[in-house]
Amino acid sequence: MTAPTHPGYRTVMALSRLLARPLLASYFLANGVQDLKDAPARAKEAAPVTEVLAPAVDNATPEGLHVPQDPTTWVRISGALQLAAGAALATGKAPRLSAAVLGATLVPSTAAHHRFWEAATPEERKAQLVHFAKNASLAGGLLIAALDTAGRPGLAWRAQHAAHDARREAALLGTKVKARVH
Repeated sequence: MTAPTHPGYRTVMALSRLLARPLLASYFLANGVQDLKDAPARAKEAAPVTEVLAPAVDNATPEGLHVPQDPTTWVRISGALQLAAGAALATGKAPRLSAAVLGATLVPSTAAHHRFWEAATPEERKAQLVHFAKNASLAGGLLIAALDTAGRPGLAWRAQHAAHDARREAALLGTKVKARVH
C-alpha cells in the first residue's frame, strides 16, 4: 500500500512530524535532566535492574572494554543518552536512530522506576501502573518514530531495488558484450 497522493498529505505529515517529534522528546529531555541531577537517589531504584543488566552487557561486549557496574553510573549514562537523543529527536536530527536509542533507554528505566507488581499499597500500585502504562505508550510512539521513513523508501526497499537494478544492468552489459563479440 502506498501513501495517499493528495496534494496536502505530505504537508500535513511534515507539519505533524515537526510538532510530534519535539512533543515526544520532551519527556526524555526532562527525564534525562532528572537522571543527571538526582543520579544517586535514582540509582537506588535502578539497582535491581542494573544488577541484571550490567553483567549481561559485560558478557556481550569485547574483552577489555570496561562496563560499569555501579547503578549511579548507569543512571547518568541513561540520562546523558536521553538528553542527547531527545535533543536530536526534537530537532529532527537522525530521528529514527534517536527514537530507537530513547526506546532502548525507556525499557530498563521503566523496569527500574515503575515496578507496580512490587507496590505495597493499592494506591501505590495504581500510581505505578499509570506510569508504567504511560511509558508503554511512549514506547509505542518511539516505535512509530523509529520506523517512520517520512514518505521515503526504507532501507530494505532500497536494498531490494538496488539489487534488482544491479541485476538488470549486469544483464544489459552482458547483452552488449555478446553483441560486440559476434
